[in-house]
Amino acid sequence: MNLAKWQRPAFWALSPVRHVANLRDEVDNLFNLAFARLGNTPEAEPRSQFLEGWYPAVDVTEDKDTLSVRAEIPGMKKEDIEISLHEGFLTLSGERKGGEKLEGSETYRSERWFGRFHRTISLPYAVVADQIKATYTDGVLTVTLPKAEEAKPKQIPITVK
Repeated sequence: MNLAKWQRPAFWALSPVRHVANLRDEVDNLFNLAFARLGNTPEAEPRSQFLEGWYPAVDVTEDKDTLSVRAEIPGMKKEDIEISLHEGFLTLSGERKGGEKLEGSETYRSERWFGRFHRTISLPYAVVADQIKATYTDGVLTVTLPKAEEAKPKQIPITVK
């Protein structure tokens, strides 16, 4: 049996108490993070942007031969992004530099996240490490990981007797 997290109905966004619910979610995330870090696993990554900073949105897809990881990290240079693979975990990390402050101006509103990010993704299959390719186009980092032969689906022939 799989557990699925409950999600609020779409009309919830119109509720004036949604800010209180968002605060409650942040407090829940803090407790979840604290208990997850007790296990000291790579999957115990921060989920609270409130205290931990930002983390890029990630999609993981697969086809017959490859796994693909796409991360949205606009406004960064490739030199500021690090990718590593260790024991079945792909780690994306880097730092987005802060915005420039214009002389004689004051910030009216700032909603963009700056600073370090760190995402660790558990890979569902073994991959060929020396054939991994990464591209960064229009703010989207795409990491293509070829599946190892033992992870690829195989056709089993049927013999008739």
